[in-house]
Parts: sequence; structure tokens; C-alpha cells
Amino acid sequence: MEIPNSIIAILEDDLVTKALPLFLLVIVIESIYAAKKHLDWYERRDFFSSMGVLLLTGLIDLVPKILGIAAMFALYELSPFKGVFERQWWSWLLLFFIDDFVYYWFHRSNHELRIMWAGHVSHHSSQFLNYGTALRQGVGERVIKYAYWLPLPLLGFDPVMVVIMMSISLFYQFWIHTQAVDKLPVPIEYVFNTPSHHRVHHASNVRYLDCNHGGTLIIWDRLFGTFSEELSEEPVVYGLTHNLESQNVLTIAFREYRLMFRDMARAERWSDKLRYLVNAPGWSHEGPDKRARTLRRQQQASTA
Repeated sequence: MEIPNSIIAILEDDLVTKALPLFLLVIVIESIYAAKKHLDWYERRDFFSSMGVLLLTGLIDLVPKILGIAAMFALYELSPFKGVFERQWWSWLLLFFIDDFVYYWFHRSNHELRIMWAGHVSHHSSQFLNYGTALRQGVGERVIKYAYWLPLPLLGFDPVMVVIMMSISLFYQFWIHTQAVDKLPVPIEYVFNTPSHHRVHHASNVRYLDCNHGGTLIIWDRLFGTFSEELSEEPVVYGLTHNLESQNVLTIAFREYRLMFRDMARAERWSDKLRYLVNAPGWSHEGPDKRARTLRRQQQASTA
């Protein structure tokens, strides 16, 4: 299959790929700072596992990305609104909010549907939060990711604009994966996703589970009830509720799929097998219910 020049141009101009040397430089600076301050932000094996996941993600992402962008161009040609949103400033501004809204639901889906969590969990598998963790992306999530953005070309947005905005969002999200930045002024914390908000997102504490899914903005979490503030009285514990014992890249990337299919095989009813795909992680046909919302309700009831 011959790849159209328009898609090749987008792939070659990908902002996140071009920014990779900058990301690596920032990692070096942060790790040196942590070492001088005797902060346990980095662990050697964990960091190299993150880099391995990054490489694996890049390989798996290539075909879905090409197919996704090709679909965007095809849908754009079919759109009755083609040409409405040229590259004026207000079109970019409108696209910024729409893209961030789509990202919120994509990211929330990654946490609330187990089939998608299986592809996203690798990003949360590290028990450390640093700029290396930012590059430990969800591997399997790449297969379905671009489908969430397909409605945007149908709305009349140029696919090139859509892909650029997706890249800008990912570029922004790199810097919030750090413990080096404390809370920012209240107006910024209220509107934007910040390091404080994203530390909560990477927490395994019951209070913080499955919160703060926003990309650039945190307003969607506030609107849809998934916001949690970082509290000084409850320090964040990074990682999963049941952490991996392995630093093997393939285990990090694909273990949850194996566990999900094992659970499905145990269920006798087809309705229960389906629930293992579409319910949130922690649901079991045998009980008890260990989904994040259930655990949080139990915690709140016990402290009331």
C-alpha cells in the first residue's frame, strides 16, 4: 500500500517526535537534580523499562496512526462542513477545546473500560513519577486511539490541524509528569492540568483512583465529577493497586490482557464475559467489587 504524501508529511512533522531530544534533555536535568537532592524519583531499572515501553509504543503506533490519519482525510472529504474551519485563530481556539474534550473522554475510557485499561495500564505501571514515566506510554491503547478523533474531520476540521492539536496536547502533558513543581497559583490550578493534578492521576491511593483525566485543561474533570485535589495529609503513592513484580517490557505492555482473558475464561455466562471487557477494572463476577468508585464509597462510608 502506497502511503499518500499528505500522511507522510504529517508523520515527518510530528511535534512529539521532533521534541524527543528536548524531552531526553529535561530527563537528564531532572535526574541530576534528584540525585543532588537525594530524592528517590528515579530508579535505574524502572527508567530503562520506561524507555523500552517508549520504543515498543512507537512501533505499535505506526500502522494505527497511518490508518487513522488516512481515515481522517477520507472523512474530511465527505464532510458537508469542509472548508468552514480554515486556519483562522478562532478555528484553532475552537479546535483546542474540542480536542481537549475528546482527549478527556478517551483518557477516561482508558480507565473505566477494562479492554482499554489493558492497553493503557503500562503508563501507570511505574512506582515512580518523573519525566521518564511520561514517555512510558500506553502500548495497546494506540490501536483504538485515533477512532476517538475521527468525528472532528466530519465536523469540518482539516486533518492536519487535528493531528497538530493532538501533538500539542501530548507535548503539554509531558511537563506535568514531575514532583519538582508544587501547586501553582489558584487560577491556574482551577483551569489547567498541572503537576499537582497529574500526581493525583498516577496515584494508587483509593481517594485518588481514576481521577483527573484531563489533557491540558482540568475543567472537564470538575464538570463531570472526576476531579480530586492533591492533599498534603494524604501523600500520593505511585503505581498500581497491585504492582508488577517485573521490569520486562513485554510484561508491562501486555500482562493485563492475559489477566483479562483469564478472568473471561473463568466466567460461565457470556454476559459476564462481556462485562469483563466493558466494566471498569476491579469488577468480578465472583466478587468482591473492587472498582475505584466502589472502593471510594466504602472508604467514605467508613470514615463518615
